Amino acid sequence: MTLRTRRYANERVVVLLGLAVASVVCLAFELVRERHYDALGFRFLVWNLVLAWIPLVLALVVYDRYRRGASLARLLPALALWLLFLPNAPYIVTDFVHLSRDNPPPLWFDGIEISAFAWTGTLLGFVSLYLVHAVAKHRFGSAAGWTGVAGVLALVSVGVYLGRFKRWNSWDLIVSPGRHLAQLSSHLADPTSLARAAGATILLTCALGAAYLVFYALVGARIEPVRRRD
Repeated sequence: MTLRTRRYANERVVVLLGLAVASVVCLAFELVRERHYDALGFRFLVWNLVLAWIPLVLALVVYDRYRRGASLARLLPALALWLLFLPNAPYIVTDFVHLSRDNPPPLWFDGIEISAFAWTGTLLGFVSLYLVHAVAKHRFGSAAGWTGVAGVLALVSVGVYLGRFKRWNSWDLIVSPGRHLAQLSSHLADPTSLARAAGATILLTCALGAAYLVFYALVGARIEPVRRRD
């Protein structure tokens, strides 16, 4: 079953290797920060990056099983877990709130380190979204596929907001869903809090949507000129 056109035969290896190299670079920044500046305050970035890899692994499972003929009904549990963990990927972008001149390392170093983690996390999320998007387009058509992307990015933005401002994480909804859903109910009953959440969600959805459009275009772009046959 063909879902998309491959640029080259070992495309998956190249993409995964590139993401792995980017992740190693992020870890190297954290190692320098800890060893050279004796600062351990950014270790949470490593955990956030690990969480950002989970939706990519789940998306690969969904993509491969769908190619082999699995029905979407059988893939729903994996898709639900993918959606649950997907906000962890762009969430790292919000870690810029931890930048401070009071930290031992120079501000520029911390800024570069967080940027490395943030861009790597976002790329991991976009690659996983791209794979699920390919499945949705193949199964339901292009319009439905893009509609699904918009809906997913909106839900991801909600997840990022809940993670940053309400301190939720993906494990919370697995370990203690009742308690957190009760918190969400009281949050929705507060008009001020709801308006703030809606504004942040809309802004983040637009930003992620624009970035994904660029990512999607670049994935299909050809830098080299197409040779004409004489």
